[in-house]
Amino acid sequence: MDINFSEAELAFRDEVRAFLKEAWSGELAEKAKQPGSYKEVQVGWERKLNEKGWAAPLWPVEYGGAGWTPTQSYIYESERAAVGAPDVSPFGLKMVGPVIYSFGNDEQKQRFLPRILNADDWWCQGYSEPGAGSDLASLKCKAERDGDHYVINGAKIWTTYAQHADWMFCLVRTDSDCKPQQGISFILIDMNSPGITVRPIVTIDSEHHLNEVIFDEVRVPVENLIGEENKGWTYAKSLLAHERTAIAGVADSKRHLSELKKLAAAEVNGGRAMIDDPAFRQRISDIEIELMALEYTELRVLASMSKGNGPGVESSLLKLKGTEIQQSIQELKLDLAGHFGAVVQDGITAEELGHGYGDAARRGFMFSRAATIYGGSDEVQKNITAKFVLGL
Repeated sequence: MDINFSEAELAFRDEVRAFLKEAWSGELAEKAKQPGSYKEVQVGWERKLNEKGWAAPLWPVEYGGAGWTPTQSYIYESERAAVGAPDVSPFGLKMVGPVIYSFGNDEQKQRFLPRILNADDWWCQGYSEPGAGSDLASLKCKAERDGDHYVINGAKIWTTYAQHADWMFCLVRTDSDCKPQQGISFILIDMNSPGITVRPIVTIDSEHHLNEVIFDEVRVPVENLIGEENKGWTYAKSLLAHERTAIAGVADSKRHLSELKKLAAAEVNGGRAMIDDPAFRQRISDIEIELMALEYTELRVLASMSKGNGPGVESSLLKLKGTEIQQSIQELKLDLAGHFGAVVQDGITAEELGHGYGDAARRGFMFSRAATIYGGSDEVQKNITAKFVLGL
């Protein structure tokens, strides 16, 4: 593998840097520091990307994709993460968008894809249920055909940012008299439909990311069905491959690790900086080695996707190692903060605590506990790898 950039790629890197310097600055970057600004910042950022033509670089060009090579995608992600600009919200651009342009009809593509690109619609994912998480095929949320509508009853849980969502892409049970995977359909649901209740779930990091969504006689037009009835499991597997590739978060982990090194250089213990402590340096080195290996795996997946292939089973490896690395970085940051990372009362500022990052380290550590669960637990990824890679 040639790791040197060509002149054209170096020119593209300069273009990316110039764009980021102008686009991710001033009001938008400052707004991102304020609590409760997530959706506003994401929408503003994604619209700037769409205006540039960069909102969905891996989509086919005919649907609004940028037509980038894998190397260009790698360059953009590296530069974006380096300046702290956010990744796009994954549910529309990285998950349901590819399902719609791959399996949807022309009317659905024309209706939804432009609005996804411009962040006009905010999406959430209706997969997990109170009794169906990693064993997704056991889902029971039911959709019964009634003329030109499906009537949906049931519940979804751990639904990220459903409180902000305009639409949900949802797996529903349309046939119970067959193998579990064969009776599932993939449907798009307007979150303003009568009969939908969103109940907040506040997680261990004291944040409202997640929700339970209740469906009570919710009527959804049949035209919102993607592909064929009872074929949703096929579309879901395609989406999960895209989701797991996105969850790997290589570029952002590189930035977090770089920030960790700066903190360790400033944190003094026993008269010397923690970055000079041999045991601490070894832990950083171990993470850095694994992250470098993961980065090359991601590049191979991007190269395969550029030839028209899907992410494939490699997405499970990316998700598995990517989230483990994310957790390792957060754990190391919490260890670096020491007793300043102890649980404190909400509302106490870093200045009042007397430490600049202890509370953030605690929250980051607690949130990262979920990383090896969402998108398919570690155990699921290992089973997929054992079956499809090792042939076991």
